[in-house]
Amino acid sequence: MADVARSAQVALSTVSRALGGKPGVSEEQRARILAVARELDYAVSPAASGLASGRTGAVGVLVPHIDRWFHSTVLAGLEDGLRETGMDLLLYRAESAGERSAFFSALPFRRRVDALAVVAISLSEAETAALAGHGIPVIGISCRLPGQRFVGIDDAAGAAAAVRHLTNLGHRRIAVIRTTTVTGSYGAASAERYRGYRQAMAERGLEVPDAYVASAPWGVEGGAEAMAQLLASSRPPTAVFCESDEVAIGALRTLRRSNLVPGRDLSVMGFDDHLMADLLDLSTVAQPVQDQGRIGADLLLAALGRGEADRPEVVLPTRLVVRGTTASPQGR
Repeated sequence: MADVARSAQVALSTVSRALGGKPGVSEEQRARILAVARELDYAVSPAASGLASGRTGAVGVLVPHIDRWFHSTVLAGLEDGLRETGMDLLLYRAESAGERSAFFSALPFRRRVDALAVVAISLSEAETAALAGHGIPVIGISCRLPGQRFVGIDDAAGAAAAVRHLTNLGHRRIAVIRTTTVTGSYGAASAERYRGYRQAMAERGLEVPDAYVASAPWGVEGGAEAMAQLLASSRPPTAVFCESDEVAIGALRTLRRSNLVPGRDLSVMGFDDHLMADLLDLSTVAQPVQDQGRIGADLLLAALGRGEADRPEVVLPTRLVVRGTTASPQGR
């Protein structure tokens, strides 16, 4: 920086303000200093800038998975939104119960990030409290954290729309496949989607027998096992609402291995509009996943004073996508 100041014939403090984008420097002078910096191949040191400003230049992201479609797509949106700012992403994965316990015991993000995004994790009161009080903004993406900024969808409304589609087709025996976490409990999204399912069933005066509520671990294998359980009931349903497309994909596999045709013999409805949904002709509820990441980046930047007006909550719309796995029941 001293070389830049010497070549531009200005004070060191003027160079600092010009390169840092701070006020107190005319546009003409800033342009001249930037030109000199380019000639000298000068690059601002993030570490040195952090020491001077108290900022780290990094954003932390806590995710339960990094190899699943939803989470990786949100991360892509976050990276898109932060790319031009020069901020780094520090990724913290808490997939297993042990990893989660270790994260909340050590809180490794402290003094390493300027803000933290939590993606699709249902936190306990103790875990939520552990994230607070560190002097940095915290936002929830597809998960609500009390008192913190949020971007996501209305899971209950999306699920209700899916079940109404099935009832409008004439289905009355509609089952649901719920998904459980690594601890065997239901996450917030599962609870909300189940609430939407029950709401839509109640609107039509339809009962939900215990045999029509199947629970399984999230994923293709869980969906396959749950569908087998539903088919084995004394009076199988004519339609099944799955809480995610990846669960629905497993359910479709079981149907086809049972020589049943999705849509003709039993309707299957998913949620998310996974990349495979169109290929498998799966009816589903689409949600704007990458947009949640991009808007999450906007909320983080606004909270850090680097973006537009801050918004405490952004709820994005879902969209019903009707394909071949749902149709009217054939006299069943």
